[in-house]
Amino acid sequence: MLSLIVALAPPGTTDDALNFALSRTAASGLERDGADGADTVLEHGSALLALLPRADELVLVVPSRRLSWHQVTLPKVSHARLRNVLDGLLEDRLLEDPQALHLALAPDASVNGMVWVAACHKAWLYPAILAFESAGRVVARVVPEHVPALAGAATSVYALGSPEAAWLVRCADDGVQAVPFGHAALTALGFGEATWLATAEPAVAAITEELIGGAVKVVPLAQGLVIAARSQWNLAQFQLTSTSGARTARRAAQAWAQWTGSTAWRAARWGFGTLLMTQLIGLNVWAWKERTALDAKRTETRALLTQTFPRVALVVDAPLQMEREVSLLRQATGALSRRDLESMLNAVASNVRLARPPTAIDFVTDELTLKDLGVPASAAAALAQGLARAGYSSQAAGDGWVIKPADAGAPPARQTGFPKP
Repeated sequence: MLSLIVALAPPGTTDDALNFALSRTAASGLERDGADGADTVLEHGSALLALLPRADELVLVVPSRRLSWHQVTLPKVSHARLRNVLDGLLEDRLLEDPQALHLALAPDASVNGMVWVAACHKAWLYPAILAFESAGRVVARVVPEHVPALAGAATSVYALGSPEAAWLVRCADDGVQAVPFGHAALTALGFGEATWLATAEPAVAAITEELIGGAVKVVPLAQGLVIAARSQWNLAQFQLTSTSGARTARRAAQAWAQWTGSTAWRAARWGFGTLLMTQLIGLNVWAWKERTALDAKRTETRALLTQTFPRVALVVDAPLQMEREVSLLRQATGALSRRDLESMLNAVASNVRLARPPTAIDFVTDELTLKDLGVPASAAAALAQGLARAGYSSQAAGDGWVIKPADAGAPPARQTGFPKP
């Protein structure tokens, strides 16, 4: 997945250009001290917001000078009340009203345990994020530039900026502190009290080695941004938390981008594409065969109609026209059809021995009703089966039977009784 990692402007910056790094992978879960991420940077530099490159994921990095860090013991409360509880816990430690600050909990926060809380001014953070959202850039995560070290881990110090405006950032298990570059900063940060891991950006590497009297690890700004994006931290909490629908859409977009762009899914994409293409080709071949067979049957039916009845010149509906021609031929020759009364009575007489004859016979439009037909219960099923073999549908209706040709549909059940003699 392609990630665009952008550093928000640090305090005192007048240039509108933003430093960025374009990374193919920004896998989370790696700490800044333990990963170099050098091979993941595809492009880096600085550009105005509108000119930043496009990517599948946008990650904003908050400078360490914009954040303060505090440890609290988290009580067991509902998520809806958590922000109010944090305000109460930090009220005596903050120099400003908690309502003016944006707060974010550590990703491993647990109840009844010491957890880190990051604080940042809303008046600076919210407009910075809104500028990206207004430009159509959906922010996936907001991460801190540096985070506190794990308990017992070595202290790290980072030299950032330019020789004219350099800063030192100390990351230890007691928090993150950022102070202006100089000997006073080393004293304030407690340099020499423990083993330090010194890292510097290229612009300030030389003066940092001179300041501390030792070698430092040089990490370019873009590489530092990629490493920062790997943190598990996400400052977009509480007021900055998106709605569930937006989060779902964002996760779906990221999953789709990873599916379409990741080399790890290349074989799966080829397999899925091949399967889909095979199915499409198969469906088209099957449809073509069915269409060809149907056309052949229609042609055969038309040919049979025109050969049997040569006077039919135009074939519109072959089955219907053939039925009409057969009916006319039957009328001309006096032959009986299954729809005639005589044929229906013969079918009834051939399939049942009546206990008594019907009291009335009603024949209307291919439907024969035998009223008060004396069919024993044991013979009713045999009568229905025999009539079905002869091409008729039948059913009992009140005290009689209703019989129709099978192709005329099942006769409706009649609820009214028949008069008895």
